[in-house]
Amino acid sequence: MSDGPQSGLAAVSAALLAMSRHLEVRDVLKTIVASARELLDAEYAALGVPDDHGGFAQFVVDGVSEAQWKAIGPLPRQHGILAAMLRDARTERLADVREDPRFEGWPSAHPDMSDFLGLPIKDGDETIGALFLANKRCSKPEGGCGFTEDDERLLGILAQHAAIALTNARLYERSRELTIAEERSRLAHELHDAVSQKLFSLRLTAQAAATLVDRDPARAKGELQHVVALAAEAADELRAAVVELRPAALDEDGLVATLRTHVQVLDRAHGAHVTFDTRGVRALPAAQEEALLRVAQEALHNALRHSGAEEVGVTLDRHGTGAVLRVTDDGTGFEPHATRRAGRHLGLVSMRDRASGVGGRLTVESAPGKGTTIEMEVPGG
Repeated sequence: MSDGPQSGLAAVSAALLAMSRHLEVRDVLKTIVASARELLDAEYAALGVPDDHGGFAQFVVDGVSEAQWKAIGPLPRQHGILAAMLRDARTERLADVREDPRFEGWPSAHPDMSDFLGLPIKDGDETIGALFLANKRCSKPEGGCGFTEDDERLLGILAQHAAIALTNARLYERSRELTIAEERSRLAHELHDAVSQKLFSLRLTAQAAATLVDRDPARAKGELQHVVALAAEAADELRAAVVELRPAALDEDGLVATLRTHVQVLDRAHGAHVTFDTRGVRALPAAQEEALLRVAQEALHNALRHSGAEEVGVTLDRHGTGAVLRVTDDGTGFEPHATRRAGRHLGLVSMRDRASGVGGRLTVESAPGKGTTIEMEVPGG
């Protein structure tokens, strides 16, 4: 008799620990759904975060393959039983969801579901999500639901902690947004202080040279030489302020989390679909992590601004003691060796410099109409 409660408690504990390990909202949602499905031994689980327009801002499923999920089509609207759960903030436990009068059908590619358990996730009086399971893996009583009152109580406990984890993740993301804004402001001040005086002097010197060209060419030549020197100094100041500035997020979160957040932001901000995947990467020397991040940012900028790509993928994988970064797009592509100008326009020279500066290697594969893959490998430490 004691084995059941102990194993149940252990499963709940494991689920709560898994939720607490993540700070990104999407990761928290995935962990909640996977934990709920495993905990209650259901075939399918899903969690929807409602928006203010009758749809879902985020919707995460577990138990459905990626191909099947794509075939299902657009995210569901807040209608039928889902709408009732969100509106009334009431738990729903049904023997057959298809027999409920509120059931409005589902797309043709949607998996077939029968018994159903759903409940709202609440933060105080606010309903911040809906968690639901379907098809309990067990023998069901004739005409009855496979999900029990004990399942309902267990899912209720999980939902309470899910609300805390989701709220914390939202606060973390908001904090990160504020940190990024503060970092940008600080960088703007640093750039202003470091470069503005040089640029002001350069402008005055260039104006002086322009007025001397006709009446005193020798002095004009001297002023132009001064312009060249000031421009070089300004470039050095700018490089010191920007290139050598290690992003704060990299120190706080590490390369994987920083890259994932950067990709998520770009995916929301651009029409292209931007994805990130990583496998087995260990912490790397600080200089190598910064170089990988800068190259990824430059390559993503090229793909999103210049290539017309619809799909852009970023992968970061372990390679021996080091790592290999790949940024691949399905855009227009180019001829890497056609002209030096093209390489400079796309920042390939600076990317190669960054790679070689940390003992790494950068390769570029591209052709007109064939997309582009930029790969950077670093040795680790």
